[in-house]
Amino acid sequence: MEENNIANNENAEQQAPAEVIAPAATATTKAPEPVVETAHDDFDWSVDKRNVSSYTKEEKIKYDKTYENTFKVIEENGLLTGTIVGLTKTDVVINIGFKSDGLISLNEFRDLQGSIHIGDEVEVLVVEKEDRDGNLHLSRKQARQQRAWERIVEVYRTGEVVTGTVTSKTKGGLIVDVYGMETFLPGSQIDVKPVTDYDQFVGKTMEFKVVKVNEAIRNAVVSHKALIESDIEQQRVDIISKLEKGQVLEGTIKNITDFGAFIDLGGLDGLLYITDISWGRISHPSEVLAMDQKINVVVLDFDDEKKRISLGYKQLTPHPWDTLPATISEGAKVKGKVVNIEDYGAFLEILPGVEGLVHVSEISWASTPINAKEFFKLGEEYEAVVVTLSKEERKMSLSIKQLTEDPWSTIEVKFPLESRHKGIVKNITPYGVFVELQTGIGGMIHISDLSWIKRFNHPSEYTKVGNEIDIVILGIDKDNRKLSLGHKQIEEDPWNTFETIFPIGSIHEGTVVKKDEKGATVQLQYGLEAYAPARHLRTEDDKPINVEDVKPFQIIEFDRSEKRILVSHTKVWEQAKHEEKEAVQKEKRVEADKTRKAVKTIQSKVEKTTLGDLGALAELREKLKQNEGDEKPAAGTEPAAE
Repeated sequence: MEENNIANNENAEQQAPAEVIAPAATATTKAPEPVVETAHDDFDWSVDKRNVSSYTKEEKIKYDKTYENTFKVIEENGLLTGTIVGLTKTDVVINIGFKSDGLISLNEFRDLQGSIHIGDEVEVLVVEKEDRDGNLHLSRKQARQQRAWERIVEVYRTGEVVTGTVTSKTKGGLIVDVYGMETFLPGSQIDVKPVTDYDQFVGKTMEFKVVKVNEAIRNAVVSHKALIESDIEQQRVDIISKLEKGQVLEGTIKNITDFGAFIDLGGLDGLLYITDISWGRISHPSEVLAMDQKINVVVLDFDDEKKRISLGYKQLTPHPWDTLPATISEGAKVKGKVVNIEDYGAFLEILPGVEGLVHVSEISWASTPINAKEFFKLGEEYEAVVVTLSKEERKMSLSIKQLTEDPWSTIEVKFPLESRHKGIVKNITPYGVFVELQTGIGGMIHISDLSWIKRFNHPSEYTKVGNEIDIVILGIDKDNRKLSLGHKQIEEDPWNTFETIFPIGSIHEGTVVKKDEKGATVQLQYGLEAYAPARHLRTEDDKPINVEDVKPFQIIEFDRSEKRILVSHTKVWEQAKHEEKEAVQKEKRVEADKTRKAVKTIQSKVEKTTLGDLGALAELREKLKQNEGDEKPAAGTEPAAE
């Protein structure tokens, strides 16, 4: 302070003459005033009366520099190391070498759990050099976050593994404390397996890899899965380098799908196809395998580039065909479960991995076609006879029908010609009805053999599948295993009687049941049907005949051999008109004959004609001529049609 005062005095002395001289220099009209001496003009201001030595110029420069070095350069948001110089109930006093000390709340030292002492050094961040109250604002928490972020960015760039503690669960993942800073662990990055329970990881300390950083908002994403995959990849390389076809390995089932199971071989996954799980057929791998089950598998094939391994489970046991029991031989009876159904037959599993085919021709002795998909059901068990067996080709053919005797060998005994039986309608086609008389025995009724008197467009108009029907054996074809059946033959042929009831020219009442462009079907008595051509449906008043109309019809054709009757309604009224006209003509002829006889009688009785007699005679002759004229047909007319 004394040096400053001395310097100020020196400056004052140097400036004083200038202040005095300046007015004199500018005053040109006045004469210079005389200099007046004052007290202490000879005082040496550089001498310290306290007997303190003054500094030389060199010493002053030296000490100034030493003094300046005692000050630290403080910048806001900068990191500094400070010393704890005091503790209060709420704050920690930190000295960072600034003009004043800073205060930090004790809350920012909670992680030290009270183990802080005066003299401890701590890293802090300068938030503000002077806040609104002029205090130095420091923060240990922000310093730790700043230092943590710098370390996180560094390990992200280097790929270094970090250790963190899971602090809490959040939407879509977990919060992990890394170096004192919160980072995000997505649920998909927790493990290589899907994780649904996040709570089990809260509080755990785990290793992570920083996979993403956002420096703008200071946000980081970590992954534990990346470390596992890295380890697995190394294990894969080691395992694949030692793999050989036929090698047996132990693995754990980690996933089961419809087409197979994925086996964890200790860091490397292999695929066990469903066809390599069991020698027998299975519909789903879960029928044999279970999750997390440990099994031995054999390496069937592997691809180094694609890192794919095909595994086998059934190959660890002998093939069932190689150990087929002696009891399974040709002619033996066996039982099997239906494992597959095709159009040509069904496959029965006799033993796991040993299957036999029941061809559709070996299902029944009947010659009628059988649909295997309707006869068999998956999973059901059937008994069969082994027909052929080849261990080399691993093939077996089976027969169900050979469990019973061939009924066709004695067909003539049980079903002789013209014998009558009852059967069940099994199938209907446009040309006939297939009837089963007993298992393996059946035949067809042709559509023409269903009824004597009715004609059907389709057999379904007469019967339905499942109905019972009476039949007569009409023919036996033993070689082709076919029976010709009849139904109408149960009754005698009524056409012998019909010929006398419906002679040609007879008129009968009939009902129109069907109609088309060519004519109409007419139902007569006894259920007999006839046909009327369109030209024979013309009515007297030219009105159309409709279905269900009841009209008289004349029989114009009766063919017994073809079972055909033709009728006509037009003939009925035409014939009636013709008969009426014939009756009139006949009456006129009778009257004319009477007139002739009367004329002859008069001529024979009168020898001499009187004037009165001549008049009567002339009248009779005129009447006779008139009658003769009526008997002749009018010009341009034709005889009535038949």
